[in-house]
Amino acid sequence: MGETVVIAGVGPGLGAALARRFAVEGCQIALFARSGDYLDTLADELNAAPGTVLAVPVDVTDPDAVTAAFATVREAFGPVSVLINNASDSAWKGVRDISLSEFEHAWRVAAVGSLLCTQAVLPDMLESGSGTIIFTGATSSIRGREGAVGFSAAKFAVRGMAESMARELGPEGIHVAHVVIDGRIRDPSVSDADVNGDPYQYLNPESIANSYWHLVQQPPDTWTLELDVRPHVETF
Repeated sequence: MGETVVIAGVGPGLGAALARRFAVEGCQIALFARSGDYLDTLADELNAAPGTVLAVPVDVTDPDAVTAAFATVREAFGPVSVLINNASDSAWKGVRDISLSEFEHAWRVAAVGSLLCTQAVLPDMLESGSGTIIFTGATSSIRGREGAVGFSAAKFAVRGMAESMARELGPEGIHVAHVVIDGRIRDPSVSDADVNGDPYQYLNPESIANSYWHLVQQPPDTWTLELDVRPHVETF
């Protein structure tokens, strides 16, 4: 059996592509998201693959819910060896329009959710002296985006967390990496008209998922802290 993987924040775009990629490798995969309906559909699809897939509806901003979710995963699969912090949410508003609750929600989903999931998985990784934690970043992790003050602030926070954790946990044998998704992912919401004959202006989620798998497979003498991926057409 391969790695035991928790993907925190699974939707029909990158989250689903990550689940499919890791399932092909025979991993045991737990899918975390607030909506259980989509998780069940994806789990049914992936259970035909070599790995075993478990749908776990959970609000990653709720400490008790996160603790319970990881207990469910351990009961089904045992210790967790890979965590992908992929959850994010935001009101696409600028500083003049965003409310405090909207700003805080973006930060809680991306930063607090990542913190809670990481803290929940650490006992497994520290005991084994190994493991991989990957944070999904964005262009807004390194360049604040106009009209998205909440999302930008949350993604800056996640990048800082990843860098801090890498320095703290690397000596314990835990690989922490941050992936800058520098461009728009071609998820199911992107139509052929949007692509307009040039598919390479978008990032293919399956290709991104290949990069995540590569990070998990890296030996300790060549760990990547930050991976930057973008389409060949500049989008900024």
